[in-house]
Amino acid sequence: MHKRRGSPRRLRVGGCHLIIVGIYIGGRLERGAILDELADQKATGVKRSDIVYRHMRDPALLRYYYRIKMLQLTSKTELVGSSPTDLFIGRFGYPYVNIGPLVPPEFGDTAILSMPERWHNMSIEDIVNMRSRLVRGLYRTKVQNVEHGHMEELVRDLALAERPAEAELSFSGRPFVKMTMKDEVEPFGPSAKMKQFNLYNMHADRSVERLYSDTDALSKTAMVELYGKGVPVSKIQRGLSAGLFGIGSKRKFVPTRWSITAVDDTLSKSNLEEVKSYDPVDAIYAYYNVALDNRWLIFLIPGNWQYESIEAWYPKTVWNENGVDISIFGSYEQYTGRKSYAEIGGCYYSGRLAITEKLQLLKRQAVALILREVHEGYLMPVGVWNVREHVRETLEKEPQILHSTNEMFDCIKSKLEIGRNDWIRNSVILRNLISQKRINEYARIA
Repeated sequence: MHKRRGSPRRLRVGGCHLIIVGIYIGGRLERGAILDELADQKATGVKRSDIVYRHMRDPALLRYYYRIKMLQLTSKTELVGSSPTDLFIGRFGYPYVNIGPLVPPEFGDTAILSMPERWHNMSIEDIVNMRSRLVRGLYRTKVQNVEHGHMEELVRDLALAERPAEAELSFSGRPFVKMTMKDEVEPFGPSAKMKQFNLYNMHADRSVERLYSDTDALSKTAMVELYGKGVPVSKIQRGLSAGLFGIGSKRKFVPTRWSITAVDDTLSKSNLEEVKSYDPVDAIYAYYNVALDNRWLIFLIPGNWQYESIEAWYPKTVWNENGVDISIFGSYEQYTGRKSYAEIGGCYYSGRLAITEKLQLLKRQAVALILREVHEGYLMPVGVWNVREHVRETLEKEPQILHSTNEMFDCIKSKLEIGRNDWIRNSVILRNLISQKRINEYARIA
């Protein structure tokens, strides 16, 4: 548990007021040690603070730390570097939105910065440290202008690129630090309005370019075809966001957070068309994993397709930061699917995509249940890729084969901290299993 003492102390570094607090994590981490480290950064330039980086477990301090690290990115009005073909389309003010590239102040192979498929073994600190190097260029335009304008064309070209492209940006002012921490999208660093934007040494991905050139193909067709060819989901999401797909006259920029969910939803529904043609699994398969202090327990249960994802957020985590009790909520769909947006947001669709991929490999359908405990170590949101990639990772583990609901509940008890009754109260699938068990027992007695 985090404990704080004393009144906050303000430290002014590079024009930014930072509040530093004393923190206890197992042992004592002195406030003075943190201040000394941060003061040293001011004197010698931004560098990694081993004390702060290694020990901090408070989201506010983590954000302040990276705010300091980003000061070097805010001192100039020009930037050159190799963009990892990443971009961000905002949603505020829709249909007039901010579009622009994400560019680090470095050259070379920066592809990993925009490929969450490769982030499996990274800590939250590593992910935020890596993504905070990306500066976002801002250019205001109308979403329908995807085929009009120089800036619009370059953003589109960036999404077409096969590998990192050299970018040159000039800003109308110094980049401002407002680090994005949203559950749907990956974090990134400072932002600034662009005056100029140029790309060099850009080579288009042939598969993506062909579907961009096909102005008669539906966006769903393009997404499913690229996915079938093994194009990473993250790249397909950027393509949709940049307006690369769909009927030519209807193409538009799609806000990044919307495109992420749209791709997960579309691809998982496409997978389900195949999955529903298979026989059900012949036993209860239980998969368990721990990643980023999230505990994942996933069940594939005999029966026709149903899906439910339930999340339990402990106090001091992202969506329960000020709570004193564990917050549990979930979303469910029956065989025919959902008609409304999932209560738990985009992570529902990311999890469903990973589940349907596994069922395709097994050539089976199932009643699928994801139980997720989010513990204190999950300091801040890093994007719904966390769900998609770690559900994928969990389903690659060797499953425990169970043969009864009693064994299933014993598995829940042994793997998770939260008791079975709390899960049952919040789960349609678990309540249905109990009801069916009682009906079967009554039928045998009768």
